[in-house]
Amino acid sequence: MMALLVESSSLNPAGPFAQRIDSLWWIYFAVLITVFVLVLATAAVALFHRRDRIDSTPEMALHSGTDQKIMKWVLSATLATTVILFVMLILSVLTGHSLSAADSPEALHIKVTGSQWWWNIDYQFPVPSQNVTTANEIHIPVGRPVMVHLVSTDVIHSFWIPSLNGKRDLIPGKENLDIPLQADRPGIYRGQCAEFCGYEHAKMAFLVVAQDPEEFDRWLEEQRQPAPQPENEQSRRGQQLFMTRTCVLCHSIHGTDAAASVAPDLTHVASRLRLAAATVPNDPQHLRDWVQNAQHIKPGVKMPSHPFSSDELDALVAYLETLK
Repeated sequence: MMALLVESSSLNPAGPFAQRIDSLWWIYFAVLITVFVLVLATAAVALFHRRDRIDSTPEMALHSGTDQKIMKWVLSATLATTVILFVMLILSVLTGHSLSAADSPEALHIKVTGSQWWWNIDYQFPVPSQNVTTANEIHIPVGRPVMVHLVSTDVIHSFWIPSLNGKRDLIPGKENLDIPLQADRPGIYRGQCAEFCGYEHAKMAFLVVAQDPEEFDRWLEEQRQPAPQPENEQSRRGQQLFMTRTCVLCHSIHGTDAAASVAPDLTHVASRLRLAAATVPNDPQHLRDWVQNAQHIKPGVKMPSHPFSSDELDALVAYLETLK
């Protein structure tokens, strides 16, 4: 499989919300660099400056011209610092307010549910039959606003896509947590849980795939289709194994009797770019390793290892590879 070109930098914004964060960052950077240089310059002057005379008493020093100048500099620096901090505070508040944009009629609505340690993605439409469920991979149309509704099922998580917006926490029991997204150019952007949420926090990532609107509509229509039926003996055996072993207790596959919601929906799992919350590539070998020994790839994950024989594992992987 070819390496994916994935972007993940708040200093390489791909949308209007990330652009506002980027602008604020550069303003802060310029101000702080300027202050840093001025402080170093002042320290250097104080270190190497030799006074023409040394006053013999504190009273004389207090009324000397040099000390009068020093006091003026201190007062000026204090006033300038106060003004700079106040301006930076105002800019920060205004930027934060702009990142919480109100909903718009043309916005795409997505519900993202964080669990240890994966993301459930629900596309929500006025007609429920048009809804789509996937996992760990968000597809969005370029140029269209997206409102992401955030929910946690267990602990506090944090939803962060550096190239598209800032962080937003998912707090158990709170239902009114939303974050707007918009991508202005096609690409693949990496997201990450940014709040320590347990043993496999570092491997709780996801991908955002920004597509041209026509391509996104095709993807959405494909996701609405039920899983294709297996066409050969090996994949049919794999489907039977899936339906009669522990897989069916946690996963769902539309178009079959598998309807559990404990773990990711697998209806179109073979079309996803990566597995295990963006931990490993989605190819037959990694899929086989994941099914056979998930704990080796992601220690502590709630998916158990399955005691399939080699032939059974081949059949199960062959079936899962048909789910595109």
